[in-house]
Amino acid sequence: MKRMRNSLIISGLAVLSSADLALAHATEGGIVLLLPTGHYILGGLISVILTVVLVSLMPDTWGRKRFQPYRIFPTRTRRSCWGISLGSLAVLAFLITAGWLGAHDPMRNPLSLGVWTLFWVLLVVIQGFIGDLWRVLNPWIGLYTLLRKLGWRRFFTYPSSLGYGGALISFGAFAAVLLVHPAPSEPDILAPLVALYWGVHMLGMIIFGPRWLRRVEGLSVLLRAYALMAVPGRYRGAWSIGLPGWRILQQAIPPASLAIFVVAILALGSFDGLNETFWWMGLVGVNPLEYPGRSAMVGANALGMIGALLLVPVFAVMVWFGAVLARQPRRFSQAFCTQALALMPIALAYHFSHYLPSFLVEIQYAIKTASDPLGRGSDLLGLGQFYVTTGFLNTHATVQAIWLTQAGAVVLGHAVAIVISHVQAVRVFGGQAAAVRAQWPLALFMICYTLFGLWLLASPRAV
Repeated sequence: MKRMRNSLIISGLAVLSSADLALAHATEGGIVLLLPTGHYILGGLISVILTVVLVSLMPDTWGRKRFQPYRIFPTRTRRSCWGISLGSLAVLAFLITAGWLGAHDPMRNPLSLGVWTLFWVLLVVIQGFIGDLWRVLNPWIGLYTLLRKLGWRRFFTYPSSLGYGGALISFGAFAAVLLVHPAPSEPDILAPLVALYWGVHMLGMIIFGPRWLRRVEGLSVLLRAYALMAVPGRYRGAWSIGLPGWRILQQAIPPASLAIFVVAILALGSFDGLNETFWWMGLVGVNPLEYPGRSAMVGANALGMIGALLLVPVFAVMVWFGAVLARQPRRFSQAFCTQALALMPIALAYHFSHYLPSFLVEIQYAIKTASDPLGRGSDLLGLGQFYVTTGFLNTHATVQAIWLTQAGAVVLGHAVAIVISHVQAVRVFGGQAAAVRAQWPLALFMICYTLFGLWLLASPRAV
């Protein structure tokens, strides 16, 4: 075991010698190999297992009471904030222009940093803690509202029978750029992709109205799902706060297509970490110490992305076994749809953990670029001689703090998911005894997924 660990350390250091700025977490990954991650993983597993046992022993109302929100103050009628959306559209237009005309370095171009750092990492996490900011920030609703005020009327009503299938396709296209495209951060490549994505969904809204945004635009559906994890929210005519995930328990049973979408979020998010590991490289026949670049991985990553979606039927089988153990197999559909939402704490926790190291570096580039967005030597933020530092990824103490934050988030996310899942099971199966029986297959699923998530964080990476 000691010889294997030493070889992994040497391998990790060899990869570091060829790392570039876009791979900001590579050094951090090398030092993680020096940490006693096995002990931390064991501790995380024990915590999740104890959560399962504790929830099984508690009265059937215990979980719901813990997630009961507290009213803060009455809410006013929602006002249209379409002006903010128009501002977002103006910012998007500037970013797309900068992608075409600005610096070719992704770490100096506002578009690359805006899409992959500020939107895909920062906004998604903020959305999961604060609420549905994307409802007013998205760059579609403002222009559509303006067109409505000018007399525009949609051509058709989007069919409810289509569910959220369009959102799965839309988010799948986004995920393919993120996971499969050989150069997703190159500004001159990213600019037309972003413009095309905006244009397709703007056209959809013009034809079908706002329901297109709620059912087909994948990022809006994803962000609305993450917003269910927010601490504040509206509840019975008042702003309220509660434990993360309390809003999930206030939702009606979602349609099956939305439940499938939620499980797909978790599956693709997990593959986002898996495809960077030495294990994946070895599986597809690539030497991670001679990493050939993403162009050589397109086919393998495309198959891996599709294969990751097998998590959906695996999860469904676990739910079905639970329904059988509860002696209520006819409630499988309700159980699957409600239990899928219980996975959102895991998805959010892993999203946060996976991107934390690289975000700590890339946000510095984003601040520096915001001060000089056109690369002409301006200093709009008054930063002076601002230098991006990665020194905290090279020391044992700071890397340990980062890794423990990541691991703690993953364990906490699974613990919250287990409690929510149990409350949902009581809701569907009608009592504590039946819920406990129904939960054992899902408990096994979540324990295994905890192990998988912590293993991903501790694994050596090639990119």
